[in-house]
Amino acid sequence: MISVVLIGAGNVASHLYNAFFNAETVVVKQWYNRTFEAVKSFQNDTEVIDDISELKEADVYILAVSDDAIVNVSKSFPFDNRFVVHTSGSVGLHDLDKRQKRGVFYPLQSFSKDATMDFVNVPICIETEDKSNLQLLKDLAEAIGSKHYKISTEQRQTLHLSAVFVNNFTNQLYRIAHEISDAKSINFDILKPLILETAKKVQDMSPFKAQTGPAKRNDKKTLKRHLKLIEKEEHRDIYELLTKSIQKTHGTSKSSVTKNHFRIKNKS
Repeated sequence: MISVVLIGAGNVASHLYNAFFNAETVVVKQWYNRTFEAVKSFQNDTEVIDDISELKEADVYILAVSDDAIVNVSKSFPFDNRFVVHTSGSVGLHDLDKRQKRGVFYPLQSFSKDATMDFVNVPICIETEDKSNLQLLKDLAEAIGSKHYKISTEQRQTLHLSAVFVNNFTNQLYRIAHEISDAKSINFDILKPLILETAKKVQDMSPFKAQTGPAKRNDKKTLKRHLKLIEKEEHRDIYELLTKSIQKTHGTSKSSVTKNHFRIKNKS
């Protein structure tokens, strides 16, 4: 049985708590947060504390707190030489207090507090300072059904950067598309099968091969038409930037539709 003390009560912490609580080989010994309010909806038998000096001994202490808080929280622990890990994609292993045995347990997924999460679909990136603790993190990941990958700090930070592109930036493009379609009273649901198909494609082929659309084809008429339809300059800038990036990637014509070209045509 792996004993865990969970630190923090944000989205990652809440989902990890549920996964650990339902795992047969994991026991959540304590859940610490500065306020009880954040975890009051969890009615299980786990001991909840708001005084960090009351932390009990456990196999691993998991800091599922904001990136900015990791350093200070790890320094506030009232003990030395215990196994402490954080769950951040961008914070280094050695940012944890050197008094402890340090590690990383990074679940690579987008977490929303009210959404159900199956950890079978959540890869865990693990790293430890002491090799003897690596197996414990592997066992912990397997206990909640996750695949685990031994990833260095540099690799993890690069992976986190890549995740921002495929998740956060992509979601912002969804938001823009929603705004554009909604302005013309078009139901955004019509686009959802396309969103799913695009995500499905890259499960079986590289993003390079999956690319389609007017930018790749260098369909100048369509590109000009789209730019004319876009009402907000910030959206137009994004469209042009991504168009140029696709054309550069796929070696299509260098003479793409530029902002200046579009504006000159409008004035004529």
